[in-house]
Amino acid sequence: MLIIPIKDGENIDRALKRYKRKFDKTGVVRQLRSRQAFTKPSVSRRAEIQKAAYVQGLRNAVEI
Repeated sequence: MLIIPIKDGENIDRALKRYKRKFDKTGVVRQLRSRQAFTKPSVSRRAEIQKAAYVQGLRNAVEI
């Protein structure tokens, strides 16, 4: 459960924005979407390797 303390005189929009930011950082929605369908370990591992190769390519391009 997320608890957002509201300070005296704080705008409700600002508090709502802090709540949304905190909620995004928890990753609840991302986890729910990933659990909707089962992915085989081999598929998730392949995606992980592809992502690592992509990031490595980006880092190599920046160094040049």
